[in-house]
Amino acid sequence: MNGCLEAEEQRDQRPDQELTWSHRPGPGSTLDRAKAMAPPAPLLAASTPLLHGEFGSYPARGPRFALTLTPQALHIQRLRPKPEARPRGGLVPLAEVSGCCTLRSRSPLDSAAYFCIYTYPRGRRGARRRVTRTFRADGAAAYEENRAEAQRWATTLMCLLRGLPLPGDGEITPELLPRPPRLLLLVNPFGGRGLAWQWCKNHVLPMISEAGLSFNLIQTERQNHARELVQGLSLSEWDGIVTVSGDGLLYEVLNGLLDRPDWEEAVKTPVGILPCGSGNALAGAVNQHGGFAPALGLDLLLNCSLLLCRGGSRPLDLLSVTLASGSRCLSFLSVAWGFVSDVDIQSERFRALGSARFTLGTVLGLATLHTYRGRLSYLPATGEPASPTPTHGLPRAKSELTLAPEPALPMAHSPLHRSVSDLPLPLPQPALASPGSPEPLPILSLNGGGPELAGDWGGAGDAPLSPDPLLPSPPGSPRAAVLSPVTEGPPEIPAPSGLPHPCPDSLAAASTWGPPDHLLPPLGAPLPPGWVTMEEDFVLLLAISPSHLGADMVAAPHARFDDGLVHLCWVRGGISRATLLRIFLAMERGSHFGLGCPQLGYAAARAFRLEPLTPRGVLTVDGEQVEYGPVQAQMHPGLGTLLTGPPGGES
Repeated sequence: MNGCLEAEEQRDQRPDQELTWSHRPGPGSTLDRAKAMAPPAPLLAASTPLLHGEFGSYPARGPRFALTLTPQALHIQRLRPKPEARPRGGLVPLAEVSGCCTLRSRSPLDSAAYFCIYTYPRGRRGARRRVTRTFRADGAAAYEENRAEAQRWATTLMCLLRGLPLPGDGEITPELLPRPPRLLLLVNPFGGRGLAWQWCKNHVLPMISEAGLSFNLIQTERQNHARELVQGLSLSEWDGIVTVSGDGLLYEVLNGLLDRPDWEEAVKTPVGILPCGSGNALAGAVNQHGGFAPALGLDLLLNCSLLLCRGGSRPLDLLSVTLASGSRCLSFLSVAWGFVSDVDIQSERFRALGSARFTLGTVLGLATLHTYRGRLSYLPATGEPASPTPTHGLPRAKSELTLAPEPALPMAHSPLHRSVSDLPLPLPQPALASPGSPEPLPILSLNGGGPELAGDWGGAGDAPLSPDPLLPSPPGSPRAAVLSPVTEGPPEIPAPSGLPHPCPDSLAAASTWGPPDHLLPPLGAPLPPGWVTMEEDFVLLLAISPSHLGADMVAAPHARFDDGLVHLCWVRGGISRATLLRIFLAMERGSHFGLGCPQLGYAAARAFRLEPLTPRGVLTVDGEQVEYGPVQAQMHPGLGTLLTGPPGGES
């Protein structure tokens, strides 16, 4: 393809990789980190040429190219042996690029330098595939000059990917790039159809390594394990917590942050989600925010991974939910009652089907359609508040790479509560090298025999390539800053005097800290003036924060992560099964409110109270079943921070 090296691989056949970066001391707190994050890059026209040059290919006997880098894409034109009138694959949108690296030949006679970009374009059938493109900087006789040119291109590309401003007239050097972000990845190995660990190993870890993100990964063992882990974290040492699972694991993380005595700062820790579960609602909203077409399964995971590699975040509205016992929990997604919660919980027995469990559950729910008597009260939004100024999440990473591939792992079940890391993080469990092995991950040379690297930079007769870091660590510097151990369970703190303790009968654990709900009177007390109350027979009631109820279900089309609103949707009794089915089918396009269904209602609110009058039913918060009874909630605008990547117009 255009004569440059392109290696396309199936992810389930490629080995794990480990990436090592030199670290610099980071800020001491989440607020300090937020202040230290880079300002937004100046707006440039999409077609403004930033760099232009002529490069060779790898292997060296291949054709030569003219490369032009703009803020939106890398343009590739073949020059020799014969220019192409219609270049194939000659445009590489930056939205499809995960990262890049600089390389040098292992032959002492080769004075050229190389840089490689990792891309994930869509194939003919729409699925993404991995493609590497390696170019040869050989315009000068001396290696150091060629190396400086390769570094200039790699640095500029990484600045564009991470939204860093480029100097107007100054020299572009690797010193423009800050230290790599440090991420804590939490993986539920049983997420979705049990493919979460396999997808993480084969797709997520290699991609974030290509992007230069330092990470530590822990597999969760049990329900609320992630909640216990984040309660004991030293959060100042992490730039973000990313869950690799469905929505349930992020629910645990956010409520674990709320359980800390320093919850006000802890809840601002940037969180992200890489969808490997059956319910991927928030990932669907992130995917839409990033400008990608609706996707499911592996395509959705690759889209969200690309966005995570780009960095950037948004404020995240969080809903403080008070349950009948007086305990509280934090919701980032939805509170559901009626048909939606019935389908969610009753389809648990079909979890092996992945997202198809909800389709089957919907069919079964329609066959036994119920109505529920209840009283809904809400405080209407007086006007949609202005969206807070977007924040920048992860510090942007350097483009220097030191790849360390691992041999392909055998297909055996891995022990739980093990970790994979490119950070020397002390953990209360052994590091995971391969399923069943307690040995730590070895650091291998670039061309250590892995099949991927033989295809990428094996040379086909040329001398193989080695990494050429942009900013090598000074002599004697540690490979990374030593971080504090991850401890399980909450820190030892005195019992809080404000909010009541969680009820032991609650099916989903509740939090004891958190912001005051100043808009809400005590549950059961009369509501203040200005509230709207309706008593109806409901088929369903949904209080949702983001736009998506599922990866392919847009329940609140105009919702944003930081609009400060809870979007109330309800369906009254008297609706036919056929009409309810049409509503859910239209929800895939977000057009259900245009059907003109008289039983379908909507209101934007700042707080609400639900009082079920039917004695039996199911209530869920973010898909997790909670105690049944009266419930009330208040939206707290911008309380959290969500790693989203750049908006679609900037991808």
